[in-house]
Order: sequence, then structure tokens, then C-alpha cells
Amino acid sequence: MNELLELRNVSVSYGGRPALDSVNLSIAHGAQVAVVGPNGAGKSTLFKALVGLLPLRSGQILIHGRPAAEYSDPVAYVPQREEVDWRFPVTVADVVAMGRYGRRRWLKRLSDADRELVLKSLERLGIANLARRPIGELSGGQQQRVFLARALAQEPHVLLLDEPFTGVDIATRKATLELLSGLRARSVTVLVSTHDLDLAAGRFDEVVLLNGRLISAGPPREVFTHEHLQAAFGGQMVVIDGKAIVVDQCCGGHGPVGGVDSCRCDTCEPPDGGGGEIR
Repeated sequence: MNELLELRNVSVSYGGRPALDSVNLSIAHGAQVAVVGPNGAGKSTLFKALVGLLPLRSGQILIHGRPAAEYSDPVAYVPQREEVDWRFPVTVADVVAMGRYGRRRWLKRLSDADRELVLKSLERLGIANLARRPIGELSGGQQQRVFLARALAQEPHVLLLDEPFTGVDIATRKATLELLSGLRARSVTVLVSTHDLDLAAGRFDEVVLLNGRLISAGPPREVFTHEHLQAAFGGQMVVIDGKAIVVDQCCGGHGPVGGVDSCRCDTCEPPDGGGGEIR
């Protein structure tokens, strides 16, 4: 695979404070990458910098060797749900159609081909029956699928998903994983931030481990070492019988990476073939 995305000595501030410091990273074309780290590690900051929502304090972001701002092919970004104003008076179909306007002038009407792609994106995420519903009336999982459909309608070459598995139902989690499998077949490069270490280890080609700086990047077995996890999670990690366990901030703890014992508390998402989440 050819190199697609490259960060060279990237530093970013957020709220006047350093959030990422001197990150050097290369992502191959078509790779599916889990971005992992504790709360406040800079995962969301990284994604916002990649799509130009946050300015760089220093460094460069290159896509196919060109500055990201000059890259014409779409980079789709799905933010965390709490960052969206769900009271905005738009329908599900309106939101998904916004994915087509990135390729067109805002004042130009959608073509028949655009509308067909919007419908296919709704169907792909199993929400075509919700097309005329106001976005604010939907459940959290349905809202997440609407934004995934909007990203799909953009026909992206790069897709960034910020915590897509947090606070959603099992059906949405399954739909998201199925979408990722389909995008792999189309060689779309995907970066997903997640607290679920077991999911990161079992479903992604590479892992990027952050905590304000790049701790490690590469195949999960090389990244999820005791030394790297200690550097990323510090006091949130304990060792029991020689196994590293990251302690959940909300409910107590989760099992070792590569064999996580799923959390059964009411706060965390019900397990679905993977480990519990660290919130």
C-alpha cells in the first residue's frame, strides 16, 4: 500500500493549551486504523486538525504528498454525537444530502444522481424509513447512523470517525462495523477513535496510541505492549497476574488487551463480540 496520509512534526493547541505535541505519523492508503488513548489524549484534536477545523501550531499534514488544504478528494468526518446541535430543524434526508454539497456549489440543486446516492446511503445504514423524520426525534444510535450515511454520501477517500461506538445500541455498532468492512473492499482509508482496546486489537490493521504525543503506531501486537500502555494510561493501568489491565474510569475495570473481559455495568455499552469500553 502506498502512503496516503502523513503528519510531520504536527503540534496543535486546543483552548489555549497544547493538545498534540510533535506528532510524526504515516498512514497507508486503504488502511483501517484505530486511534486510542485516554480521555484528553488528543484523539478528537487530531481529527479536527486533519479536516482543518483546528489550526496547526507547527508542522505539516500531507495527503498524497500535498498539503491537506490543497487535497480535492473528500475527507469525511463524523464527530462525537455530543458536539452536534440535534435541535436544528432538518430531516434525516436533509442531513444526508449535505454530504453531496461538498462536491457542488451550495446554491446548485442536487442532480438525480445525487439524490440516488443519498437514498442508497440511507438504505446502506438501514434508515431509509426515517428519511422524513426530524433529526432531533431520533435515538442516539439512529442519529449516529444518519451521520454515517452522510459521510458515505460524500464518497470519501478518507473517513474519520470520532468515538462511533460510544453510547450506541448493538444494532448501530453492528451497522458501523459492516460499513467499515465494505469500505475496506473499496480501499477507503479509515481512522476510528475508540476506547475499546479489544476492538482496536481485533478489527483494525494498525493502532495509533496517543497521550498528547505519539506513544506508538503500528500493528496492534507491537503497539499494545506493557510499556506503551503504561506510557499512555499511567495510573489507569494495573497489572494482575502479569496481564496489563486498563481500569475503567466509570465502573471499575476491564480485562487485558487481546482478551478483554466485557464490562457488565449499566453505564457501558452491552458487549457485542468484543471487549468492554473504557469511558
